[in-house]
Amino acid sequence: MAGRRVECLWKHHVMEQLKQRDRVQCQAFEEIIHQYNRLLERSDLQVVFSERLQTEKYEHQNRHDLSPGVEGSRSDSLQQEMAQMRIKHQEELTELHKKRGELAQSVIELNNQIQQKDKEIQSNEAKMQEYQHQISHLEGECRDLRNSLADLERANQTLRDEYDALQITFSALEEKLRKTTEDNQELVTRWMAEKAQEANKLNAENEKDTRRRQAKLQKDLADAAKEPLPIEPDDDIEVLSEDAGKATGETSPSRQTSRTPSRRASQPPPAGLLDSISNIFGRRRSVNSFGSSPESAEVPSACADVRVPSTALHIFDAHDGEVNAVRFSPGSRLLATGGMDRRVKLWEVVSGRCEPKGALTGSNAGITSIEFDSAGSYLLAASNDFASRIWTVDDFRLRHTLTGHSGKVLSARFLLDYTRIVSGSYDRTLKLWDLRSKVCMKTVFAGSSCNDIVCTEQCVMSGHFDKKIRFWDIRSESIVHELELLGRVTSLDLNHDRTELLSCSRDDLVKIIDLRSNAVRQTFNAQGFKCGSDFTRVTFSPDGSYVAAGSADGVLYIWNVLTGKLDKTLDNGHSSAINSVSWSPSGVYVASVGKGNKAVLWSDM
Repeated sequence: MAGRRVECLWKHHVMEQLKQRDRVQCQAFEEIIHQYNRLLERSDLQVVFSERLQTEKYEHQNRHDLSPGVEGSRSDSLQQEMAQMRIKHQEELTELHKKRGELAQSVIELNNQIQQKDKEIQSNEAKMQEYQHQISHLEGECRDLRNSLADLERANQTLRDEYDALQITFSALEEKLRKTTEDNQELVTRWMAEKAQEANKLNAENEKDTRRRQAKLQKDLADAAKEPLPIEPDDDIEVLSEDAGKATGETSPSRQTSRTPSRRASQPPPAGLLDSISNIFGRRRSVNSFGSSPESAEVPSACADVRVPSTALHIFDAHDGEVNAVRFSPGSRLLATGGMDRRVKLWEVVSGRCEPKGALTGSNAGITSIEFDSAGSYLLAASNDFASRIWTVDDFRLRHTLTGHSGKVLSARFLLDYTRIVSGSYDRTLKLWDLRSKVCMKTVFAGSSCNDIVCTEQCVMSGHFDKKIRFWDIRSESIVHELELLGRVTSLDLNHDRTELLSCSRDDLVKIIDLRSNAVRQTFNAQGFKCGSDFTRVTFSPDGSYVAAGSADGVLYIWNVLTGKLDKTLDNGHSSAINSVSWSPSGVYVASVGKGNKAVLWSDM
């Protein structure tokens, strides 16, 4: 209806415009046409009058011929009159012919103008038809756009409703998570308080029992000292004499020496002490006062025999897909690999070959990094499912799952006391985990995605996507120093004495940083070497004399740190980019894994 109404309106408007044009043009030429018609009528009258004069002249001449004498004078006057009238009429006729010519010229010009106007009208009509066609087409497009807009508004309203519902669900889940976290924290606090109370109670009971036994022993010794009984010369003489001395108020050095062992042997260890020395992974082992194993505080000594590999001893299929991480155990007997098939596989290195030993399962996404503890009993792995996990190597059991990151965890490392773990994630945070309480102790916002981490006693070094290496003080949670490279940092590694830091970045440069001066000491590059990904791992040799790195073309590059030159390139093992390289602590083997499912064991044998 709206389209038909619009069509009627513009047609009525066109008709009004045509009528207006006709009125304007007719009024302009109506007087001319009227005068032209009057001139035509006068011309016709003049012709008729001229013919009448000719007739009268002819009749008058005939009459003159009949009566020349009588009417001679009248004829002369009449002739004069006629001559004057003839001249006057001749002049009028000439003027009329002139005006007729002018009017004819005006008519011709007006006809030309009318033809031009007709052409303009035809052109305007053609344009009007074209515009009408365009209007029809645009009206169709408008209808289509209105329909599309209505559909989009309905879809938008549906999405808005879904978003509101999801937002409500998210808020409810967030509130539930907050309450659950608070309840968990409260339960942990209550549990720790109850454990402390139980430990105090047990210690009090043990102390009470010890005091009771000591009092009984003193009483028995006092009673025995009053009786004159014979005493054999053995160890009991020392004890009785010491207790007798105490009863008489004397103190001897031998008393302190003999009594202490007997007390320690008779007194069971309190429960609180047993809890404090229990292993953080669920097993008991001897620990020092800081909760770490005795060997955890030792820095591994440099390997005396490092062999630069020259050949691929064993090429094998490690995983069902891309292999991201590889690491030797501290004793070089086991090799661990982690891949996108969500598994960590253990291989036993025997006579230059890698024999499968078992698989560690439990991850829900691909493995990104691997690390053993100093004894080789536990394995820590980070994965793309936002978590880090710890397994026992002997029985392949999953001991801990550390969740809390909101992005994939790209690296996780043991601190040197082996009771804490540092993890770096794609969510631009670093988290410090306490394995004894199994909670996150600290969360540090790094400002950029963390690709790799290494640790010393009190410092954590992290490599980031924003081309920076950050040095963190664990105690103050603050950045001690920042070092910016020319490309995204993909890997970090420490030498054996923890004085030099090895880095690899996407600018295809491998650098050694002196930690004492916090400056780049050496830079390694080679023609053809190219960093293949944001998590390409490089490694020091055990003695720190060599650096090994894998390239995007599947070639293994080895540089000599002492000379600063490229030592070897090995290209007969991988057909795709190398993701990670590990040098065995014994210095005999080098293992590399890549984007394919292959792993290669290298040596000079």
